[in-house]
Amino acid sequence: MPKFEIRRPVKHSAEKMYALVADVEKYPQFLPLCEALTVRSSKERDGKTLLVADMTVGYKAIRETFTTQVLLNPAERIIDVKYIEGPFKYLDNRWSFEPAADGSPNACTVHFYIDYEFKSMILGALMGSMFDRAFRMFAEAFETRADKIYA
Repeated sequence: MPKFEIRRPVKHSAEKMYALVADVEKYPQFLPLCEALTVRSSKERDGKTLLVADMTVGYKAIRETFTTQVLLNPAERIIDVKYIEGPFKYLDNRWSFEPAADGSPNACTVHFYIDYEFKSMILGALMGSMFDRAFRMFAEAFETRADKIYA
């Protein structure tokens, strides 16, 4: 089943990168394949926020919408995404943001992990390689966005 994982050093603080990724409603403005994102609900408790969101991804004539539960944990700078419904058998995604090893306040390491499988073998064949390319571009897309916002 497809998995992708990357650790990428960036020239922005862990707090800033966390805030950028946690702002899910802005994804359609800059994230590859993301055509729309709607937050259905948002609940806060114990310093954490739990979102339920619908994301529509598209490539050429193919469009798919799926629903996820997003747990925002700013104290630990972790974002966990769990699959609820849509074209996948499962989807598990985690972002974490670690301060730079050298202690620089203006740098961090972004860790992105995703594991997923489409329900349909046909959809998996059509979308799979494109998703793999997109995931490889995600960290770069967020870093480029951070460069624009935090320059």
